[in-house]
Formats: sequence, structure tokens, C-alpha cells
Amino acid sequence: MVDLDSEVPPLPPRYRFRDLLLGDQGWQNDDRVQVEFYVNENTFKERLKLFFIKNQRSSLRIRLFNFSLKLLSCMLYIVRVLLDNSNKNKGTWSSIIWVERSLPLWGLQVTVALISLLETILLSYLSYKGNIWEQILRIPFILEIINTVPFIITIFWPPLRDLFVPVFLNCWLAKHALENMINDLHRAIQRTQSAMFNQVLILISTLLCLIFTCICGIQHLERAGNNLTLFDSLYFCIVTFSTVGFGDVTPQIWQSKLLVVIMICVALVVLPIQFEQLAYLWMERQKSGGNYSRHRAQTEKHVVLCVSSLKIDLLMDFLNEFYAHPRLQDYYVVILCPTEMDVQVRRVLQIPMWSQRVIYLQGSALKDQDLLRAKMDDAEACFILSSRCEVDRTAADHQTILRAWAVKDFAPNCPLYVQILKPENKFHVKFADHVVCEEEFKYAMLALNCICPATSTLITLLVHTSRGQEGQQSPEQWQKMYGRCSGNEVYHIKMEESLFFAEYERKSFTYASFHAHKKFGVCLIGVKREDNKNILLNPGPRYIMSSTDTCFYIHVTKEENSAFKQHEQLEKLRKYKSSYHGPSRLPVHSIIASMGTVAIDLQDASCHSTSGANLTLPSEVSKEGRRPSIAPVLELADNANIQPCDLLSDQSEDETNPSDDECSDAKEYTKGYPPNSPYIGSSPTFCHLLPEKVPFCCLRLDKGCQHNYYEDAKAYGFKNKVIIVAAETAGNGLYNFIVPLRAYYRPKKELNPIILLLDNPPDMHFLDAICWFPMVYYMVGCIDNLDDLLKCGVTFAANMVVVDKESTMSAEEDYMADAKTIVNVQTLFRLFSSLSIITELTHPANMRFMQFRAKDCYSLALSKLEKKERERGSNLAFMFRLPFAAGRVFSISMLDTLLYQSFVKDYMISITRLLLGLDTTPGSGFLCSMKITEDDLWIRTYGRLYQKLCSSSGDIPIGVYKTESQKLTTSESREMASQSQISISVEEWEDTKEIKETSSNRNNHRNSTSSDQSDHPLLRRKSMQWARRLSRKVPRHSNKTAERISQQRMTLCRRSERQELAELVKNRMKHLGLSTAGYDEMNDHQNTLSYILINPSPDTRLELNDVVYLIRPDPLSYVPANASSRKSSFCNTTGQDSRDDTQL
Repeated sequence: MVDLDSEVPPLPPRYRFRDLLLGDQGWQNDDRVQVEFYVNENTFKERLKLFFIKNQRSSLRIRLFNFSLKLLSCMLYIVRVLLDNSNKNKGTWSSIIWVERSLPLWGLQVTVALISLLETILLSYLSYKGNIWEQILRIPFILEIINTVPFIITIFWPPLRDLFVPVFLNCWLAKHALENMINDLHRAIQRTQSAMFNQVLILISTLLCLIFTCICGIQHLERAGNNLTLFDSLYFCIVTFSTVGFGDVTPQIWQSKLLVVIMICVALVVLPIQFEQLAYLWMERQKSGGNYSRHRAQTEKHVVLCVSSLKIDLLMDFLNEFYAHPRLQDYYVVILCPTEMDVQVRRVLQIPMWSQRVIYLQGSALKDQDLLRAKMDDAEACFILSSRCEVDRTAADHQTILRAWAVKDFAPNCPLYVQILKPENKFHVKFADHVVCEEEFKYAMLALNCICPATSTLITLLVHTSRGQEGQQSPEQWQKMYGRCSGNEVYHIKMEESLFFAEYERKSFTYASFHAHKKFGVCLIGVKREDNKNILLNPGPRYIMSSTDTCFYIHVTKEENSAFKQHEQLEKLRKYKSSYHGPSRLPVHSIIASMGTVAIDLQDASCHSTSGANLTLPSEVSKEGRRPSIAPVLELADNANIQPCDLLSDQSEDETNPSDDECSDAKEYTKGYPPNSPYIGSSPTFCHLLPEKVPFCCLRLDKGCQHNYYEDAKAYGFKNKVIIVAAETAGNGLYNFIVPLRAYYRPKKELNPIILLLDNPPDMHFLDAICWFPMVYYMVGCIDNLDDLLKCGVTFAANMVVVDKESTMSAEEDYMADAKTIVNVQTLFRLFSSLSIITELTHPANMRFMQFRAKDCYSLALSKLEKKERERGSNLAFMFRLPFAAGRVFSISMLDTLLYQSFVKDYMISITRLLLGLDTTPGSGFLCSMKITEDDLWIRTYGRLYQKLCSSSGDIPIGVYKTESQKLTTSESREMASQSQISISVEEWEDTKEIKETSSNRNNHRNSTSSDQSDHPLLRRKSMQWARRLSRKVPRHSNKTAERISQQRMTLCRRSERQELAELVKNRMKHLGLSTAGYDEMNDHQNTLSYILINPSPDTRLELNDVVYLIRPDPLSYVPANASSRKSSFCNTTGQDSRDDTQL
């Protein structure tokens, strides 16, 4: 690589004195390159001007010589004062006019004056431009004449040798020469001068000149008065200028008093102006941030953060995540931003914790000068972030691309971490070390949320650095478990250096994963060969571990920070805990993990080999009541015992005798790679495809064409529930939503129709990319239009995905950018309470408004918990919000930490892309989930499930998604029970005069009322109190009809809003010609809470409807070698699909 220093242009050539005299003749015998000047530069005057003024180096020498000459004259004046006998002629005017000057001193002063005068005349002649008076009336020229001409006259008239000459005024000429010299110095070294440095220099030199002039003037004038010494004059000037004024030394004659008055007036005029300019420059420098010194850059480690505009949330997320790692505590962060520092940012950077670590520089990454200020060439890394709040996100990407190019051009060896917004712009920054495309990750997480609940929460918790201490002070048990498990992160270690995995060399990956989890509580999820840069997630039981492999595992802390109990303590603990005995013991541990410690609790479980690989209860169960045994995990793979899902054969037990309709549906699909990609750089994924692309007219859901006459989702008669995506435009990132839902390992029978509800019609390029996927439709409509929602099938949708609109991401008040999305989702929540809604927000702080209920005491308690966690310094204070914990809402800004974490963990982006299905590596597994049914409850604990999965199908569980009902207090339970007894439907109240009523209406009403009461606990209490008061006032013998009417009135007031919403939806459905049979407005799940346990302890109980996250091995890795011909013909074959249920 070419050295950068060699590419810097050389300094200007020296213009020597012989070149001045000889002109061009001096170049005749020189081997240097000759430069032909213009004709007018060959004259002697032009050569003089080139030597004294134009040439940077020679003019700098002239300025330095002139400055030294002036200082020498001032020093000679001081010497003359010290040698002067001031007692002679004391108190007379002659003592002011005449002084004593020795002959050697006079000779030196005359020599200095003669040289100074000649130099001044020469420079005036060279800079003459036609106006002689402009040269003569300049203040430096006048001072020069005053200080030099009298000495020249004394040469020709000796009696004037003792004449007083104010040589001390040369200090002002020295100041002028110093300023010019500094300018020439910066020009000579090709460095931009600092305005702050120049202003400080001018201020200091002005102050020194004022003091020196006053000292010398007072001392000389007081020769006719008190005859002060130089020190007395210095003392008087300092006391006077500092406004102290002791009065012990004062001038006696009027001339010295007049001089003091003049100097004070000059100081009052000149110094405030200088201070004002200095203060202004200081404020401007504070805004721009100054420079990061080269010495600090070479002795300290720093990273540079380049952003378009710096917000407080972005800054705190970066600093908290960056400094969460112990080895980064000594790093400095240099922020390079073109805008002025925000008030909140300034306040934060004044905190001592950050003021010593963070340096703010106002500048542009496109300017080499600003990159030099940030010392980009010495930086350890450069983070370039896009502004997601811009209305034009493409323009924001273009700015990011230019910044990345500029940094790469200036500092090619600096590692680049780039955040890009749109996937089509990603290939422009492919040269960067790490790239995170926001829309790719966003849509992939939204897609997986539809099939693996709360995937967004799972990924967010994995990429955040946490101590696992969140929620430990809470009285709620689920918050303690959820907070403790949130501390799990992904770490890596080389196998031969690991205590966790070193003993499993030459063992299968599944064997190593299970036994490491059993002994140490770590979850081994992936490996990487030494000679291969690709990471493999769960390569399966056929993968044999090697000592040079790099292991990737999930744990609360990395192995280097873990401490383990001694072997003797483990033996005692094992004997104490043993309760089951059998011919073969396999200990199942109970782990209690905290930061830096791992406590191991062992149990014994009998192990019998089982034939078959199902979670269903084995047929051979011990009569003594012991829990069923599980087959051991083999050290080496046994093909007979491993029963993976053979997704390539397209056969399963339930599909051996398919119906005619299923056969016709199965023949419509093939498997292959999508022929058209909407942007460059998308990773090819093996998917379910159609043998022929669908005409564009058939992709429109709400308009019939010549091929079909359907105009709403209900008319299509889909067998599975639909997935609706509400977006503003059909961007290229939306392609990444479809691909994971149509991946080859998803069963055909479980493919959900995808309906894109778009505000704007998609372009032909996007339609050409999605027309090969089965059951993908679009519809032009808006989420706030009820008719559009009903047409696209919202009443029988499995999930409703609401994507944040780009046009609303920018608002005058930052946090108001999500206002429209939040209100629209709240409307959906009220209209369709049973609908599963997944929402994307711009700001994570707005998650508290999702499914908002103002009088919900539980939500208020969670709000207080969030504030307490934030006060304790938690980076995940929002994690306890129920919508986030359940995976119903997320913000893409929460994934910014993925890019920051990549500085320490360079593998995190690759692992995240593999988990989300954005990248597919041969032999690498994929993320899926299984639901615990009643037939699976015999497995009982998470540790036994881990063993069962590893021994049967080779799946690796990484977490559990649990759903619980909110616990109500005893009083609330009683009120709900009593209220359910008095609840009567609105229709029944309207028909109170009729004697006969159907009991079915009462039952239906009873169920719906109990659901509605949970929404408004305060209203329920007030209603019950009112009901009790009424019951006390009414006599026992009163008519039952009156009691019934009062109860009906109460119910009507309480249920009017819910009934109005239900009637509104049903009326619109009838108007559109849709059946109201599928609309279940009362079937909501508002009394449940869901949360994720990442890598929970093995003794965690499995409950009904728990969802287990699995990393399943790649089905293609199980295809035998002789089946290559079958794989090659996949794109042109049809067949039946297998089940994706975990049948182990």
C-alpha cells in the first residue's frame, strides 16, 4: 500500500539569496528543475518581492529577523536605563530630554536603527502600489521613523548622541512583526491557523505592550520627579491596571500623570474589544468543539461517531452500550456532527462521567480538515449512522454513503461501521467492515413475529448488554425471572481454551450443546471452523467438534468471568439432591446464574432408550409412577435415532393419503430460488414458489379481473388465517417480510396468505419480484379506513402488522412522530380486541401508549417499575412494558445497539441475520418454534425438553415464551363473580316487557360482560357499590321486575361503548356484503401477560401453551449424497409438504 506521506505535495522550494542576486543565471549549472517565470518576474524588483514577500519560507525568515531586531532594541533600552545616572540634573526638563548613553551602547543602537530603517524603506518600496501617502502614513512606518531617524542623525551630529529616543515604542512594532510571522509560519507549514490562537496571541501581546509602554514612560518622565526605578514603575502599573490602587507610589509631575491618563483610556478602549473578540471565538469554539490533539490520538484509543444530527436518545444508547463492555472503559468517543450541539446533549456532556470521555466536534465528514480534527486516521473505528427521522430516507442514505466514501478515502485503514436505511443502497457501502440495513432487519423481525411470537423482543434482549439485575426488586415472580433471563447474551470462545466445551472434542455438536447446558447452564448455538469464515447455527448431530473451532453460546456472562464450585461441593450437592435411582443416571442440573457466578444443582433422572422421537408420552411407563425416561444424547450421530423433518421429501405421516383438494393445492407449489430480486445484495433463499408467475392483475385483492372475480379476502376461502401488513409504500425492504414466511422449511399446509395494505400503489418492479410467491396479494387502502380493513380480512387475520410510516417519522416535537400510528392501533385494538397486532414505532419511549388503558392499576405499577429501573441505570428500562414483553411492539432504534456491539463482538450481525433468515449458509440451522400441548406436558421441565430435543431431532432450544393470566385481588374477584350474576344483555333490556327470554342470550352475555369488566376495574367497583346501595334501599318484597330493570340500566350504561363499536363493525360488514359470522368482538385476551425467558434454568416448569424457541438444523444437510439429482430438480418438481410441528 502506498504511504500517505509520500503523496503529500512537497513544501515550496527555498529562494536563496544568490537567486536574488543572480536571477536566472544561478540555475544554469544546477541539476534542479528550472521554472520559467513570467516576463515581469525577471526584473530585480520582482525578485526582491519574491524573496521578501511572496516566498513563504524566505519571508518567514525576514519576519523573524525583524521581530528579533525589535526585541533587541527594547532590551538595549532597558540596559541604557539601568546604566543611566538619573541623579544628574534631577528635577529639571533637561533630565527628560537628555540621557546618558555610553559609546558602545550608542553604536549598537545606531546599528539596529540603521538596519531597521533600511528594511522598512525596502519593504515600503516593494509593497508600493501607486499611493505614496498610504505607505508613509501607516502607523508602523511612523513609529519606525521616530525610533530610527534620530539615531541616524547622531552619526552626522555627535552632540545629539545623548538625546532621548523613545525606543521602547519598538514593542508595538515587535507585536506587529509577531502577528505577521505567525501567519507566514502557518502558510509555510501548510496548516490552517487557529483563530482562537491568533486572538489569544494578540490579546496577550497587546496587554504586554501596554504595560511595557507605561512602565518605560512613567520611569522616564519621573526622572524629573520621584526618580522611580523600573521595578517601582512596574509595581505602579500593575497596581493601577488591576484597579487596586494602594497609593504608595504615585506620579509627581503633570507629564507623567497625563501619560497615566492616556494609557488608562487606551486600555479601556483596546482591551474590552480584544476580550470581546476572544469571548466570541471561545463560544464559537465551544460550539465547534475544537480539535482532538495528535498526541492524544497516538497515546489514547478513540472512536469517531459521525451523525447528521445528534439526539439525546441516540447519544445515550450509544454511550451506554459502548461503555457497557469492561475493555472499552479507556476509550474516548469523538462525535463529528455538522449541526450545533443540542441543549440536552450539552447538558449531558457536562456530566463528569461523560465530559472526560466524550468530545464533540462540529464539522462535516466530507471535509478533510474536520476529519483531521477528529484524527480519523488514528481512530480505532468509525460509526456512521443515518438519520431515520428524515422525511426523505433515500436522501439520508445518500448522505451516509458520501460520509462512508469520504472516511474511506481519508483513512483507508479505519474500520467502518455503517448504518443504512434502505436495502437498495446497501451495495454502495459494501466495502465497510460491518453494515446494518434497517429495513432488512425490521421486516424480517416483523415476519418472524407472525410465526415465532415475540421474535423482536428475543433479538432485542440478545443484542442489549444487561447485567440481568432488572426486576429483581419487584414482588412479581415473572418480572424477576424475565429480568434475570434478559441478562443472557451471545459470547464466543475457542474450544481448546474453554472449560465449557474442551472435553467435547471429537463429539457431535448436539452432544456438546446438551452436556454443556446440563453442567454449566450455557446454551451452545453455533460454531465456526478455523478455515471458514461462515458461522453455522446448530449444524446438527452430524457435525463433529474440533479443538480449533470457535464456539458461540448464550449465557449471562462470558466464561472468563464465571466462577464454579469445587468438585467436592458438587459431589455433596449431587448426593443431597438425588431422589431417583436407575441403571443409568443422567444428572439434570438446576442452575442459579448471576453475574460472575454459576451455581450448579444436580439431579438424577433415570434414562431408558426410547424408540421413536415424539414428545408424546411413551407407551412403556413404570408402574411405580416414575416419570418417563428420555433417550441419552449420543456422542456421535446415529442415523437411526435422528428423525429430522424431511422437508425435501414432501411427505409426512399425516399426508400419506391426502385428499383431492390437498393434492391440487400441493401441485401448485415448487421449491427454488426467487427468480427476481428487488434490489442488489439480497441473500438468495430457498422458498416455496409458483411454477408460473401470477399476472399482476391477480395480485390485486380488492378488484376482480378476467382470471378471478373475488373482491375481498373472505371470497378467496383461505384455509389458514391471513397476515396483513399495513405500510405506506411497497419498499424493497418489504420483500424481506415475504421471504421468511415462504422459506422452504415452512410447511405448505401452514402457509398463511399475506395481504399488503398499502397507502400508495406498488410499482411494477416490486410486483415482478413478489408475483412468484404463493398467496401474496396487495390492496390499496389505509389503516384508518374501516372498509379497507374489513375487505382485507381483518376479522379472520392471524396477525396485523402495522409498519411505521415514513411520512410521519418527522415531527416538530420528536416524540409526536408516532402519534398517528399509536392512535390508529388503539382504534384497531378497540374495534377488534381479539386481533393480534404487531406495531413498529419510531421512539421506544412511546411503547407505553400501546393498548393504553388509563385506569389500569397494573399498567401504572409497571410504569413506576420502569422509572425505578431507569434510576438504577438499566439500559432496558422499557422491557417490562407488557406490549414489548409480549412482542406486540418494537422500535427499530432498539437495534442500533447491534451495530455498537459489533465493535466488541464482530459476529453479532452475522448471527442475527442467520436467526432472522436474512442470510442462509449451507449447513446452518434456522429459528422456529414449537407449542407445548397437553400431550407434551409429561416432559415437565425445560432441562428434560432440552435432552429430548437433542436426542431425537437435534433441535437446540434457546428460550421459552410464556403466557400467564394477570392475578386479580380477592376483592376484584368477588366483584367479578357478583357482577357476572347480575349481568344482562342490552337486547334483553330492550325486551323487558316480554316474559319469555332465551337462556342462550344470558350465557353469551355473561361471558362477554366478564371480559368487558376487566377493562375498567375502577368503573366496575363504582358500579358494584351503586348496585349494593340499590339493593339495600329496595325492600325485599319489591317487584322482581324493578330489580331487573335497574340491573339492565346499569348494564346498558356500562356496555354502551363496546356495543356501539360492535354494531359499527357489523353494520359496515353488512353494507359491504360480508358475513358477520367470523367477527368475535368479545373474545379478547386483555387479562393475560406474556414474556420471554432466554436460556432459562433447566428446572423451569413447562406449562400448557408455552412456546419454545428452537434452532433447527438445516434440512438440506440431511439429504444423502445420492440425492443431489433430486435437489437440483427442486425448482421444477411438485409434491406434498411435511408438517412443521415439532414431532420429536
